[in-house]
Amino acid sequence: MNRVLKAGVIGAGVFGGYHARQWAGRPDIDFVGVYDTHPDRAEKLAGQFGCSAFADQADLLAAVDVVSICSPASAHGAGAMAALRAGAAIYVEKPLATDLETADRIAAEAAGRGLVVACGFLERAAARALGLFDLPRPPLRIEARRFGLPSPRNLDVSVVLDLMIHDLDLALCLARSAPFAVEAEGEHDAEGRLNAVNADILFEDGLTATLVCSRVSSTRERALRLVYREGEIAVDLLNGAVSNTTPYSLDPARMSEAQDPLGASLAAFIAAVRGERPAPLADAADGVRALDLALAVERAVGG
Repeated sequence: MNRVLKAGVIGAGVFGGYHARQWAGRPDIDFVGVYDTHPDRAEKLAGQFGCSAFADQADLLAAVDVVSICSPASAHGAGAMAALRAGAAIYVEKPLATDLETADRIAAEAAGRGLVVACGFLERAAARALGLFDLPRPPLRIEARRFGLPSPRNLDVSVVLDLMIHDLDLALCLARSAPFAVEAEGEHDAEGRLNAVNADILFEDGLTATLVCSRVSSTRERALRLVYREGEIAVDLLNGAVSNTTPYSLDPARMSEAQDPLGASLAAFIAAVRGERPAPLADAADGVRALDLALAVERAVGG
């Protein structure tokens, strides 16, 4: 499939803007337009890139080959299913859905129609470029810290589905066995929103992952530490700094790819749609696995 693909964006918020800029900047993409439940937002974003603001989601879906689902997380499932049923390949910002039944339906619908689904786990771009997925054995221990500043965005889901899910996905990629047990504790705000979580996950082969996240921090941090018998690897996912005391070969020079992880992820998605690679960086099955583990963390926190 070498023709120019028609792309659209559902959701004209911050992430919709990121996707719109990427689509508008690709010569192999005809950026058709934007749909949002708030028409003024769609019109404003469409005006920035000279495309159409659609008043009806079905009309947008009828006009595109691929679509980015950038609506609030609680609406991802419905938007994804509508797009697949309209015959569009989809790139869904994380999480794939907010419940496992819907996520499974998305995966099944896509498989039945032969359509590509990508899930927006952007940290995979840097981890892949560095070579973390190519090491000869899994780590003994994974530690991740992910802190974000207070924001009015993404409050329709917990911090687990908002932030921690990135590190849950990385842990699942780096482990060579399935998660076995989850323990977690968290902090809720006055409205009952889960905004900070510490989770310990034990995998079947004995690997342990300790993940800490907060979206009400005074500082931003995205740090990953992998402990092996032979040494440790530490990665600052914000600035690309890498420390490696293991004998394993890594490629820190390629961490520059982390400066545009969305671009790398969308490029892999389009290559998969065109049949130039077997799958995007993260597919529907990856989205289901990460959601399953994220929901287990939420259950472990309780309350």
